[in-house]
Amino acid sequence: MYQRAKRFVHAPAALIIFFALLIFGTDNAFAEKRYFEMSIDEVTIKVHPQLTYTVFGFNGQVPGPLIHVKEGDELTIKVTNLTSLPHTVHWHGIYNNWQNDGVPNVTQPDIKPGDSFTYTFIAEPTGSLWYHCHVNVNEHVAYRGMWGPLIVDPAEPAKIIVDKKPNKEFIMMFSSYASSWAAKPGFGGLPDDVPDYFAMNGRAFPNTQPIRAEAGDVLRLRLYGAGGETHSLHTHGHHFTVTHKDGFPLPSPYKADTIRVGPGERYDIILEANNPGRFIIHDHVDVHVTNKGKYPGGPITIIEYEEIQRDDDWYAWKDKVYDGNYFYQESITKGYGLFNHEGHKGKPVKKKRKKRGKKKKGAEEK
Repeated sequence: MYQRAKRFVHAPAALIIFFALLIFGTDNAFAEKRYFEMSIDEVTIKVHPQLTYTVFGFNGQVPGPLIHVKEGDELTIKVTNLTSLPHTVHWHGIYNNWQNDGVPNVTQPDIKPGDSFTYTFIAEPTGSLWYHCHVNVNEHVAYRGMWGPLIVDPAEPAKIIVDKKPNKEFIMMFSSYASSWAAKPGFGGLPDDVPDYFAMNGRAFPNTQPIRAEAGDVLRLRLYGAGGETHSLHTHGHHFTVTHKDGFPLPSPYKADTIRVGPGERYDIILEANNPGRFIIHDHVDVHVTNKGKYPGGPITIIEYEEIQRDDDWYAWKDKVYDGNYFYQESITKGYGLFNHEGHKGKPVKKKRKKRGKKKKGAEEK
């Protein structure tokens, strides 16, 4: 009798251990070790037909490359500084250990020109995270394009994502530029600066790109306040559902047609493509839809339904050369890794060589 009772007591414990091991094994199977390398390069980008800006681009581009990983992945990222100024990288939203948090003179020395620093951390929590420089953020982040998206997919997607089933994703990162500092890296980001160009993924309309969709598509837009301004995104012809804030699923998603995105903030919204046509999506801070005071400009895109013609003579983007990965919508479908995009790359800045003085007569050769 005692032995039977003993076996009975031990049976539930064995089941608990079995299921714990099962769960633990599933988590390990989901997570992977990943190694990436990034450089920081001094390049120029064409923000607008009238504005070429010198930036410090991760891998020479703005936005920086998309880093797309899974919850629990172990990341090792080597960053090499190829510019003439010091930098670091802060992994915004990551539950990091302090030595990898990327704040100069607090968690690490800054990365001097020509030097490298290797960051190691676990990819958690999940959602729309990002990375940016933490040296002179008033210039490097606000005006010099030192930011990029970091997407961490959860092991279990939020219920609303499962229910809505978005089939296309787009990353939108908002920023601004003060044209007076365009060719003066190392300067700018002052309290009395007046930004006069406003951007979506580093460019101002008409240098932005359309969102192309078909009726029935469900679009997930990941919105980032990457610069120093507050933006107010408004969709024409559609409302959307706000599903996530700073990567975290909202307990009560809500509907809207305008959403304010402040510096550092991220929102995920889901928009159902159910009204075929051409509809603008723009920043509703009125001055932001100008380029140096001239309308239209700034963070503007247009939902172009495939069913609708785009050849009207008066259409602003009639002859637009389409970049199908401007919002990283193609990269995010390719699985996990680090994804550069040629369309975001700038042109390397040519350094002026100092003229060598003429040798004096009789001087000895060295």
